[in-house]
Amino acid sequence: MIDGSILVGGKASHNDHKFRARNPATGEVVGPGYSESTDADVDQACALAVNASEAFGTLAPERRAAFLEAVGEQILAIGDELIAVALAETGLPRARLEGERGRTVSQLRMFAAEVRRGAWLDVTIDPALPDRVPPRTDLRRMNCPLGPVAVFGASNFPLAFSVAGGDTAAAFAAGCPVVVKGHPAHPGTGELIGRAVVRAVAECGLPAGVFAFLPGTSNQLGAALVAHPEIKAVGFTGSRDGGLALVGIAARRAEPIPVYAEMSSINPVVLLPAALASRASAMGTAFVGSLSLGAGQFCTNPGLVIARKGPDLDQFIEAAQSALCLTPKQTMLTAGIEAAYQHGVAALDANPATVRIDDRTAIGSALFMTTAQAFLADKSLGHEVFGVASIIVQCSDSGEMTAVLRSLEGQLTATIHFDSADHSAVAEMLPTLQSKAGRLLANGWPTGVEVTPAMVHGGPFPATSDGRSTSVGTLAMKRFLRPVCYQDIPEPLLPQPVQDANPWNVPIRRD
Repeated sequence: MIDGSILVGGKASHNDHKFRARNPATGEVVGPGYSESTDADVDQACALAVNASEAFGTLAPERRAAFLEAVGEQILAIGDELIAVALAETGLPRARLEGERGRTVSQLRMFAAEVRRGAWLDVTIDPALPDRVPPRTDLRRMNCPLGPVAVFGASNFPLAFSVAGGDTAAAFAAGCPVVVKGHPAHPGTGELIGRAVVRAVAECGLPAGVFAFLPGTSNQLGAALVAHPEIKAVGFTGSRDGGLALVGIAARRAEPIPVYAEMSSINPVVLLPAALASRASAMGTAFVGSLSLGAGQFCTNPGLVIARKGPDLDQFIEAAQSALCLTPKQTMLTAGIEAAYQHGVAALDANPATVRIDDRTAIGSALFMTTAQAFLADKSLGHEVFGVASIIVQCSDSGEMTAVLRSLEGQLTATIHFDSADHSAVAEMLPTLQSKAGRLLANGWPTGVEVTPAMVHGGPFPATSDGRSTSVGTLAMKRFLRPVCYQDIPEPLLPQPVQDANPWNVPIRRD
């Protein structure tokens, strides 16, 4: 049942400071009043989290994996109520939300399997060599959890990147308690998931401080959470301004901590000549399908297309224009996101370096064209417009295409469309693209992130605040771990993973 609760220590609480959720399609108020979490709630959640850290962080792999699976089962047990509430709060289609629920549960199960394998501990043992000159001491290393982690729910993924989404699942898998700052656009969805996690904590006999859910609308709540001395890392998905604000708070602490913020990406798509010549129209139609997916509210949205000018590019553009005319206007997640989108489109409309090439009667989408010289001269053209908006950059030759790529900021993805005749150009561009993005795609479209161990959903700044990390895939656990070396510690006193008996049966690299 949803009643607008704050969830701390396994218990629900309320106060008189309320906020309301609204249906973005109708503007109608939905659900009860939700309590605004306070600094006192942050203090209590963090105190309980640090008290739970040792027990949770040293939990045997099987028990921690079982907990992750229990969270997934409790989410499924909510049933259709979860989808109904999310529909009302986000305006997203039912099929999208049901798919996202499946992804949320699947990634919890993926992390459970990874925890059981034990390779994430990276256990390394270099035994003592007393007869060597000079002698070598006994050295044993393993990864240990950082401690309590703050996670910020994302607006565009109310399930897969929110209360029990990827950041939370990775932190739990690493052995870190989690304090979630719920997103104010979908507080009922967040509360339902939060209650599911609380039930899983109790079912598995874990300390109640392993999880807390703090709903609220103020920036101050998020700031207080990141500034709290017991928080040791932060997971965030959102705007560049929001992410950088949290990075600044974390850096100014007496003990600075890492903020893993996914923030801004325009995900360039390169169309090479042979590919354009063979399938321009098909690519133009597929481009719009990717661009308009979910009202363009995906962090991997293709916001930039780079190609050589000519009749083949003209054919691509004609196909894209036709596809946009057939694309219905979709509801954006919040009034604030809609306003930011309109502001970004208006800025591009007013820029003398761009030409609007979509049918302006097709409300809710915007397609622009510019030249390579203009793009290189105006850095604002490389800024993200979150929604169905993209810029096509016309280049005179491959040199201009490469220059545009080299001018870009860090990206989550970069895509190249090519045929066999383009292979030499691809080979020349790949080193540049590798330096700019976390995921490189061939002959595909960037929207859609597969949840697998090999996935990288990250990239150089400003795609993320730390390009060495990923927020999707099992490598995401590494953000919340640190290595510890034990030198000459007697065997009975060693943590179980680095004991010679190997009671956890984890992989060990020895000597």
